[in-house]
Amino acid sequence: MHLQHIALAVFVAVIWGFNFVMIKAGLDELPPVLLCALRFFFAAFPAVFFVQRPAIAFRHVLIFGFTMFALQFTLLFFGMAAGATAGLASLLLQVQAFFTVLLAVVFLDEKPSGWQITGAIVAFCGIGLVAANLGGDISALGMVLIVAAAASWGAGNLISKRLGKIDMLALVIWGSFVAWPPLLLVSFIFEQDAWNLASMSELTWRSFASIGYNAYPVTLLGFAAWNWLMSHYPAATVAPFSLLVPVFGFASSAFVMGEPIYAWKIAAAVLIITGLCINLLGFASPESAASSRSVSTVIFLPVFFWRIQTS
Repeated sequence: MHLQHIALAVFVAVIWGFNFVMIKAGLDELPPVLLCALRFFFAAFPAVFFVQRPAIAFRHVLIFGFTMFALQFTLLFFGMAAGATAGLASLLLQVQAFFTVLLAVVFLDEKPSGWQITGAIVAFCGIGLVAANLGGDISALGMVLIVAAAASWGAGNLISKRLGKIDMLALVIWGSFVAWPPLLLVSFIFEQDAWNLASMSELTWRSFASIGYNAYPVTLLGFAAWNWLMSHYPAATVAPFSLLVPVFGFASSAFVMGEPIYAWKIAAAVLIITGLCINLLGFASPESAASSRSVSTVIFLPVFFWRIQTS
């Protein structure tokens, strides 16, 4: 892998890791559903006018947009608003990899490898360590909602796997296009306080920066760069860079927002990332590579997604 392409992969991880700080900044001024709706509105426009709809039934776009985008990020935003630091949110969301495997066992009759089972056990020990330290940095509700967001991401991975070989950038844009209208309606019904002129007049540059950062660098720039790397290098070469997302999530949260890094956070991060590495070893092993339909080919995807194509 060329040095400049390694730098590009690290840059994408930085973009996605710092995103959790930007989400937290947006939630200081906007309610979760409205922030989520605006994110996907600007991710879709004006790109939807220039990118053709993916060559699948529109109902599949709807299902994907609801599961991967509307549901996942509403749960994530609510979880962070309910009480979770940016660093812990970036870490907990990575267990989507194991929800993908679990859902594949239930719905696709796939058999998890020993590596995947071992990795899941190690990672969920890290989740247990976070649960044992509920309090100022993360609430019980915040943790449950973020883990639920990870489960929604896992479901979205399975959906993207079933869609086959399609233009994934087009799916991101059109998935965003179908996600924002129901979110905006839900916000209008249940977050009415945010819709009055007085509330809107109090918005600062932080809200607009959060929306813009989520819509463009995270969704379009980050995805396009990751897509390009995946198309030029083996998945097993690129996928490990996703493990840097919670590292940069913690670092940016500590530097920008002053999030304290306690020993239990480091231990939890080590357990979860170690579990992901063990799972990645299973993905890279000859036994795993022999099955091109294995769901392990779609689980290493930071913040958004990529269906890794195997031959």
